[in-house]
Order: sequence, then C-alpha cells, then structure tokens
Amino acid sequence: MPAPEVSAEALAARLSAIGLTTRVEEHPRHTSIEAEVPETLPAETWREVLEVVAVADRFGLLATSLGGRTLWAAVNKAVPATGDVRGPGHQR
Repeated sequence: MPAPEVSAEALAARLSAIGLTTRVEEHPRHTSIEAEVPETLPAETWREVLEVVAVADRFGLLATSLGGRTLWAAVNKAVPATGDVRGPGHQR
C-alpha cells in the first residue's frame, strides 16, 4: 500500500492487534503513531511490527538510558493541489 493511501488509524490498529498500546497525534503535515515497546518483545513480533511500520512515510525507535523504548511512525497528510505551487515567497 503506497504511503499516501496509508491510514494512520489503520496502522495504529494493526500495531494494537500485535499487542502494543498506541497513541495517535495529528500534526499540520503528518499524523504520528507512537507505541511503547516492552523489553521482552519476541523476535517474531519485531518482524510483524517492522512489516506494519514499513508502509509509513517515516518510522524509528527511540531508546532512552532509563530503558524505555518508543516506536514511532509518521504518515504524511496529502498536500492540497493549488494552481500556484511556487511557495509563499512567490505568491501573486
């Protein structure tokens, strides 16, 4: 499934089905999905998680020195088409 058609809610639902608790946040240009990853996540589950987040526009894992791990993914929002796409410095 190409990234523009990916629904952030569907991605979060798939991560939840794997057993992760997710948070979804709307931002101006993207929707982010975060999930805390337990220390004891089996290798097979990691493979499933990677298959899910691979359809996002960006994803990563934040690990802290305190042992916490947060998986994140971002799905870009569609940019509305306009007649003038030269940017704000070139508007008429």
